[in-house]
Amino acid sequence: MIVTAEDLDIGARTVAGEARGETLLGQQAVAWVILNRARKGGWWGNTIAEVCLKANKEGKHQFSTWNAGDPNRRHIEVLTANDKDYQWALYAMLGAITGLASDPTHGSCHYHEMTVDPAWAIGVTPVASIGRHRFYDSIA
Repeated sequence: MIVTAEDLDIGARTVAGEARGETLLGQQAVAWVILNRARKGGWWGNTIAEVCLKANKEGKHQFSTWNAGDPNRRHIEVLTANDKDYQWALYAMLGAITGLASDPTHGSCHYHEMTVDPAWAIGVTPVASIGRHRFYDSIA
């Protein structure tokens, strides 16, 4: 997979928003979900940036941090390369892309925060729980 500077930037911003306050492992887990989706391609998108910014017909993004009104949206929009949040998220993204960080999600393409119970996760066993998130390699 070819990875562009835009992919790295959008990927890092997505990780920073989705896994804000998580450990490096928690951020790497979100980075791996992004990468797993990009490798599968199709509806999700074929590049890291496409996956991160993909929205459904109703305009809701795959990664809620990009939705208007999401509390993390403003945070990721103003990040610069000098911000520690951005640097850690970029580090997590690079670890996934290069394979230097193994996939703690076991190939997952789905996850959710533990404080919510999305309909798609009912009756599905997560393959990993990392930080505040549960990860799934397949859904019903």
